Amino acid sequence: MRTDSSPGTLPAREHLPAAPAGTPVLDVVIPVYNEEKDLQPCVRRLHEHLDRTFPYAFRITIADNASTDTTPQVARQLAAQIPEVATFRLEQKGRGRALRAVWSASDAPVLAYMDVDLSTDLNALLPLVAPLISGHSDLAIGSRLTRSSRVVRGTKREVISRAYNLILRGSLQARFSDAQCGFKAIRRDVAQVLLPLVEDTGWFFDTEMLVLAERAGLRIHEVPVDWVDDPDSTVHIVKTATDDLKGVWRVGRALATGSLPLDRLARPFGDDPRDRDIEDVPKGLARQLLGFCVVGALSTLFYLLLYSGFRVFTGSQTANALALLVSAVANTAANRRLTFGVRGRGGAVRHQAQGLVVFGIGLALTSGSLAALNAATSEPAHSTELAVLIAANLAATVLRFLLFRAWVFPDRREDDPARAVSSSYDTAPFRAGDVADSWRDATVQLLPVRPHDTDARDFR
Repeated sequence: MRTDSSPGTLPAREHLPAAPAGTPVLDVVIPVYNEEKDLQPCVRRLHEHLDRTFPYAFRITIADNASTDTTPQVARQLAAQIPEVATFRLEQKGRGRALRAVWSASDAPVLAYMDVDLSTDLNALLPLVAPLISGHSDLAIGSRLTRSSRVVRGTKREVISRAYNLILRGSLQARFSDAQCGFKAIRRDVAQVLLPLVEDTGWFFDTEMLVLAERAGLRIHEVPVDWVDDPDSTVHIVKTATDDLKGVWRVGRALATGSLPLDRLARPFGDDPRDRDIEDVPKGLARQLLGFCVVGALSTLFYLLLYSGFRVFTGSQTANALALLVSAVANTAANRRLTFGVRGRGGAVRHQAQGLVVFGIGLALTSGSLAALNAATSEPAHSTELAVLIAANLAATVLRFLLFRAWVFPDRREDDPARAVSSSYDTAPFRAGDVADSWRDATVQLLPVRPHDTDARDFR
C-alpha cells in the first residue's frame, strides 16, 4: 500500500502502470564507438534473448558516439531489419553523453544499458530490471565483485577494478560494490530528476550517478553477474583511471561543501518507513544521536586543549569561558551540518545565536562546578579541575542535545517539503508534477506483451 507523497515530491514507488500499446517497457541502450565488427552479432544476440525470455515489449537503442567507421551504416541496417531496434547518432564522443541523451528522450519506463561486447551474461538482464518494474528499487546494477558472481578476467583488470572500488568506499563512502560494470538500469522517473545533476559525460558517468543516488537515499539493487573479460576491449585503462580519479575529487569536493542539491532527491520515490509518523518513535533520533556523540567527543577534546592553553595565561574561570565560547561556535556549526543535515547559509546566524544561549547554559554548569570545587579546596590540582569539568560537560552535553533537537534545529520538513538548494549542478529545470501527472491515474500491473506484437521503432 503506497503512502501519499508530500506536495512537491514525486510519487512513491509502485508497480509500473500499464503502458500504451506500442510503448516498450524496457529500452536497452548500447553505446558504441567504431564497433562495426561487433555491433551486428551483439544486437542480434541481445534481440534473440529478449524476444525469447522477456515478457514485456522492449526496444534496443544503438547510441553511436560519433563513430568514424561504418558503425552508423550497420546500425541503420539493423534498425531497418529488426522492428525492435532503433539508432541514435551523436556527433560527440562520450559514453555518459550518449546515455544522458538517449535516456532523456526515451519513452520507456525502465532504461538500461550494456556494453557492446556483451561480457555480462544476458541471463542477469531480467533480474536486473524486475525490481524496477515491481517498484522495489530505483536503480539496479550488475556486480562482478559479489561472492556469488562468476568472473573470468586478467589480474591487471581485477586489481584495478577492486582498487577503484576501494577508493570510492574510502573517499565517497560508497556502499555499492561495483561502479564500473557495464550493466545498469534505472527507472525513467528517477532518471528525469537524477541525470541533470550528473556532470560527467565519459566513463565516470556511472559512478557519479550512483554516488548521487546513494547519497540521496535512493534504493540501488545489485545483481551478481557472470562476466567474461573481452581481450579486444578498446578502453584506454590509464586515461580512464585518471579521468575517474579526477571525477572522484570533483564529486567529493562538491559533497564536502554541500553544493549538490540533494535535498530535491531525498527519498522522493518511495514509501520509506523512516518517513512515517509512528507514535513514540522520534524521527532520525538514532542517527542524530550518533552524529551528536561524534561531534561532542571531538568538541570536548578541542575544548580541553583550548582550556589547557588558556589556563597558562589566565585563571580557571576565564580560561573555561574562552574555551567554551570558541568550542561552542565550532560545535554548533558541526552539528548544524553533520548531525541535523542543515545545508546552506540560511538561518546560520540565528542558529549560532541560539547555540550561544545553549553555550550560556553549559557555561553556568561548568562554572558552577568550578566554583564548587574552589569552595571545597583553595588550590585544586589541574587534573582535579579537568575531571570536574569533564563531568560537568557530560551533563551539559545531554542538555545541549535536547535543546539542539527541540529548539535550535527542529525538524521542519513537514512545513517546507519542497526545499531545494541552488547549485551550479542544476543544469536543467524539472517540475516534480510532470511525472506525477502522467502516472497518477494508472496503477494496474503490467500485462505480458510479446515484443513482436508492437512496433517499437518510433523512437522519440
